Amino acid sequence: MKTMNMVRSAFTPNKQKTHSEAERHARRAFGSRFSLSQTIFVLTLIFLFLPLFVLVIYSFNSSTSMTWTGFSFRWYQRLLTERGLWTAFRNSVVIALTSATTATIIGTVGAIGVSWYRFKLRGYVQTISFLPMILPEIIFGVSLSIFFAAVGIPLGLFTIYIAHTTFNIPFVFLLVMSRLYEFDFSIIEAASDLGASERQTLFKITLPICKPGIISGFLTAITLSLEDFVITFFVAGPGSSTLPVFILSAITKRGGITPLISALSVVMIIGTVILAIMLRKFLKYIAAK
Repeated sequence: MKTMNMVRSAFTPNKQKTHSEAERHARRAFGSRFSLSQTIFVLTLIFLFLPLFVLVIYSFNSSTSMTWTGFSFRWYQRLLTERGLWTAFRNSVVIALTSATTATIIGTVGAIGVSWYRFKLRGYVQTISFLPMILPEIIFGVSLSIFFAAVGIPLGLFTIYIAHTTFNIPFVFLLVMSRLYEFDFSIIEAASDLGASERQTLFKITLPICKPGIISGFLTAITLSLEDFVITFFVAGPGSSTLPVFILSAITKRGGITPLISALSVVMIIGTVILAIMLRKFLKYIAAK
């Protein structure tokens, strides 16, 4: 017993010394003045978030000008009665969900097919599939507008859906392919040796393993569809405006950014933050699998 106490007392000071040294280093690091990197970091945060702060403040301005005349909720109340805004919002949500779903299915099947099978044009298919991602959006939008006019398809929600689906496929394809690069194809061989059919292997092995890439591609496609303006501007018809197109038309008609647009932006920011918080744990769970 005495020997054990001596051994314990011999090691305890070293631990206390190490702990105290770590505390001193931490105090020195956090108590020191700002370094150049910390200063640049703070200035970058101010540069990024100051416009949002000004936007939030002026969304409560009772006047339509940039001159502050008083605090008011009139623009948030007007959002509830702005019929054109809610129509554009509905169009954006419907097109985002449908185009993202279609792009996710096509992009996932394409990525699995390119990774699973070996054929002569495999390299060309991979290269061509990335063209919508590489081309400038204005060229992509103009080319689709010319194509729809040549084929005789009237511009509207259907053409926006086709354009967004075509544009989103490469992003889903890339995310699923990145997941498949880490895939151990010996699992498929083992499943085949155990008597699993190709369909069973696809639905019970390949797709579950690709689930993080598929979900990431789907969420990316929704985000790109909701915020797209350039492509939508060229392929949208009368009465088929999405939210970005509606915001531009409102700014053009009213001669600048009004508090109504600021209130709408604040609501979208709050909705995005809430959605991000809700999806955070879910995405961590999916990424861990």
